[in-house]
Amino acid sequence: MNETAARRLTGLAGIAAAVALIVEVPLYFLYSGPPPDANVLARLLIGILGLALLLVFVTAFRELLKAAAPACEWIGTTAFATGLVYVTVTLVSSGLEAGAVIAADDPIDPTIAVSGTYILYGSIGRLLLAMFLTAVGHGITRARLLPRWTGRSAYVLAAANLLFVPSLFFGNTPAHFYAANGWATTALMGAILSYWLLALGVSTYRSATRHTPSGSPAPRH
Repeated sequence: MNETAARRLTGLAGIAAAVALIVEVPLYFLYSGPPPDANVLARLLIGILGLALLLVFVTAFRELLKAAAPACEWIGTTAFATGLVYVTVTLVSSGLEAGAVIAADDPIDPTIAVSGTYILYGSIGRLLLAMFLTAVGHGITRARLLPRWTGRSAYVLAAANLLFVPSLFFGNTPAHFYAANGWATTALMGAILSYWLLALGVSTYRSATRHTPSGSPAPRH
């Protein structure tokens, strides 16, 4: 895959994944008690589609780094590996929630009832995202793929995710800001990731029409 095609695919996959994840997050806040099964299954389905698109994004990003800066291929591989594990862990969490909802006779709130997902969505997910974002930020910066803000914002978001890794010590009340399954640990960090991914996707896609050929200095913005 040449660099222009890799930029376009990476950008489109990032935009599509971000849109799906942005649509998913508000569905968690429509009901104060246990939501109806249709709500839970709909948001999980949208999330699963978003994660599939995120997998395309991390794969395309690795190919982009390989094409643009072969010396940075190992960074792209690190981003791909951590992104792949994050997608896998989150898909497992979604499967556990969906199974519990389908099997229950009455509506349940899977964010509370399915204890196996507490640290999968929380501490484990936050650590994996921090590693992924650090690799993405490093790759963008070293290869000078995109404007400076994209790499810097990846580092900032990685640091924010690391701050929530110890949240497993603070209970399991979703209404709490800093809990294993708290709204900031899961929903807020997920929403911020979604909008960052949207901005990154747009920037990457637009760069396909103006990137500097490999071997030439890239412009700094």
